[in-house]
Amino acid sequence: VINETLSHYRVIKKIGAGGMGEVYLAQETRLDRKVALKVLPPALEKDEMARSRFLREAKSAAALDHPYVCHIHEIGSHAGRDFIAMEYVEGQTLGERLKSGPMAAEEILGLAVEIAEALDKAHSESIVHRDLKPANIMITTGGHAKVMDFGLAKRIDAGDPDTQEITLTQLTREGSTIGTVPYMSPEQIRAEDVDLRSDMFSLGTIFYEMLTGVHPFIRNNAMDTASAILRDVVPPLSEARSKQVAEFQPILDKMLAKNREERYQSAGEVLSDLRRLTRRRAERTAPASFLRALRRPKIAVPAALLAAILVVSGWWYFKRQAKIRWAQEEALPEIERLVEASWRDYTAAYELALEAERYIPDDPRLAELFAESSLEITIETEPSGADVYMKRYANPESKWTYLGTTPLEDTRLPIGIFRWKFEKEGFDTVAAAAATFDVDPVEGKLLHPGSLTRALDKLDDVPWGVVRVRGGDTRAGKVDDFYIDRFEVTNLQFKKFVVAGGYRNRENWKHEFTNRGKILSWEEAMAAMVDSTARPGPATWQAGDYVEGEGDHPVGGISWYEAAAFAEFSGKSLPTASHWGLARGEATTMIQVPQLGGYAIFAPFSNFGGKGSVPVGDLQGITSFGAYDMAGNVREWCWNATEKGRLIRGGSWNDATYMFSNLSQAPAMDRSPQNGFRTTFYPAGEEIVDSVLELSTVIASRDLSAETPVADSIFQDYREQYSYDEIDLNEKVEWRRESPGEWIHEKITYDAAYGDERIIAHLFLPENAAPPYQTVIYFPGSGSLFQPSSEAIEDYWEFPIFLQFVVKSGRAVLYPVYQGTFERAQPGLAAIHFGDTSLRYVEFNLQLIQDFKRSLDFLETRPDID
Repeated sequence: VINETLSHYRVIKKIGAGGMGEVYLAQETRLDRKVALKVLPPALEKDEMARSRFLREAKSAAALDHPYVCHIHEIGSHAGRDFIAMEYVEGQTLGERLKSGPMAAEEILGLAVEIAEALDKAHSESIVHRDLKPANIMITTGGHAKVMDFGLAKRIDAGDPDTQEITLTQLTREGSTIGTVPYMSPEQIRAEDVDLRSDMFSLGTIFYEMLTGVHPFIRNNAMDTASAILRDVVPPLSEARSKQVAEFQPILDKMLAKNREERYQSAGEVLSDLRRLTRRRAERTAPASFLRALRRPKIAVPAALLAAILVVSGWWYFKRQAKIRWAQEEALPEIERLVEASWRDYTAAYELALEAERYIPDDPRLAELFAESSLEITIETEPSGADVYMKRYANPESKWTYLGTTPLEDTRLPIGIFRWKFEKEGFDTVAAAAATFDVDPVEGKLLHPGSLTRALDKLDDVPWGVVRVRGGDTRAGKVDDFYIDRFEVTNLQFKKFVVAGGYRNRENWKHEFTNRGKILSWEEAMAAMVDSTARPGPATWQAGDYVEGEGDHPVGGISWYEAAAFAEFSGKSLPTASHWGLARGEATTMIQVPQLGGYAIFAPFSNFGGKGSVPVGDLQGITSFGAYDMAGNVREWCWNATEKGRLIRGGSWNDATYMFSNLSQAPAMDRSPQNGFRTTFYPAGEEIVDSVLELSTVIASRDLSAETPVADSIFQDYREQYSYDEIDLNEKVEWRRESPGEWIHEKITYDAAYGDERIIAHLFLPENAAPPYQTVIYFPGSGSLFQPSSEAIEDYWEFPIFLQFVVKSGRAVLYPVYQGTFERAQPGLAAIHFGDTSLRYVEFNLQLIQDFKRSLDFLETRPDID
């Protein structure tokens, strides 16, 4: 492939090769930069397992934004050859460095810390590398580590059937060169499941080799090496090198424990010990020189003291200069890349900027990057004196970061969406989801949020199982603070209502029964509110009880009347549209998590796209004031009457994610399995005004059948606006992926009908039918306006819900990336996509239709499309 062009990469020369790929230096013609291009060897191009590992490498590494992990630019395919375009790292591998002679203790420690930092990032994403070895670690010309080659990486929650095959093949292949076996953990040798601790053993092996220049386990062949890993005791460092490295022994012993239970549990733990060792060595260096000088005769003391000062000053100066070079040459470009690639979450850029600030605090470009990635906000509680904690919304399993005690004024924080926790002794702990920014509803620009405020209640004053919601001005009127159930009402809770005779006690039923305009008698209504065995209870129950094992699931199959009766029985109410909306985050303040990320950020942690309900609180979809499962799981009845029945909100497990924010309605007697509810509790004395009890937004759609048609001549003028000149498509298949037994996925680009833009499209071809294929062109829901990328379109909820069955039926699907969606997003378009009177909307609408028509043009060029 040398001197050839793969996609938009011109191959210059071969720079490396291994069992999993050949690596070439290439020039990216679009951005005019050098990249490392990794391709499968010709012998493995048709090996599906090899291709699977090859693609997994790109996906695993691409999930890790970290300065010590090699960055993945793109994965693609050209002329049937898969490739990974990655950051070109100038320098040498750690393996090459080990061959050139012993390494100084400080160099070893510095690299070990950086490698552990990279692994800590991977482990925080539940990714195990599984193939750590010196050849997979680059040392840059600046002396920093870059962990590479995630070809055998896996997520620890996913099964990986090829683990055993890899190990056994390498151990039993007669006369084969020892590859990664010397760096395997005992559990990998035994072909057991691996976890984070396996990487710790591999890192310990590398660490020992760096410290001593000798591999602790390598023998004459793979089988003997494997046996040594399983059984041999590693020689102490004192036998292989001077005592200057003896202090590394406790860390090394813990990393190389044969029993994984005795090892470090993750890279974060070993990183903490390495950093402590770094601090101890730094603190010891200067005083040691000074004390030695004091022991000399008086005439030597001044000279020794001066020498010590010069040594310490020189050491500090050169170390400081190295860090300054790192901040200027590596950190700043990486921060710029992270800022450019971020979409309303700049946490990674901000954290790296904090590290760089230690060395270049007055750098003007760093100041600009801080301004782009962070804001200063005030955090307050009522009463004050609460401890405040935060962590990224997208990483619910990560550790809490302590910020301080309220009030916290002008606290600099990254732009992003976070989980918050407020704790004060004697008060109920408050959880929240909130962004550190607001969004301009017209332009879509990020705005300063002002402050984040939460009220805390004394423990004895808080009703059990509820969260406090701050009131505010709504379109329906002013709403005071109130409480709403933290979780949806469960089957177990509803059973108490049934057992207590809730269906027999008329005091619980305050409302006239109607069904599709017909008034029902008490007897008629009760006869309709039975389970599958005709006993009183939800439609999803049998014999007066819920399905065994689903006590913690939200109750479903509930009519609005049953939900209202349960609320009456409990001394609570059903939430109005305004109260439910405030609880989910609809106020015009910084708490608008759904508006700014309801689809891309919030929905993935909620039960959308499922096959049924899940236990309440099982998922991490928390709203602005600490309520769970308001998105998905079951739809939730609200108080308000509508034209067709009653308001129901939030969407269920099989609804589209935008139902979280949409207003919806159903007949009050509707007892679908997806219908559930939660209740509200209003503090004594609060009056709910009539405007709030009424529906705040009319649920209506435009009746196009009632419109008066225009004359044909006028219609032709309208139609002509969407026409365009015939121009070449210049279509190009960017990459092609095959999912055996499912479909073939091609990413294609072609010229738009306007400007110099390129349309991206994803074409899914069936594997169970012969061409030419009948084809569906998909037009997406509004959630696509909020997604930063279409690269993972197969996992985006619209594809599995709406489109998989089309492909499996033997038809093709084309999913174009229309103007304003995914990678083609533009500021402000999301705000006007429903339509307005602006000329910009006219242009936007024209471009959408032209994109659709160009997609038809493209399909007509394909002989495999009917």
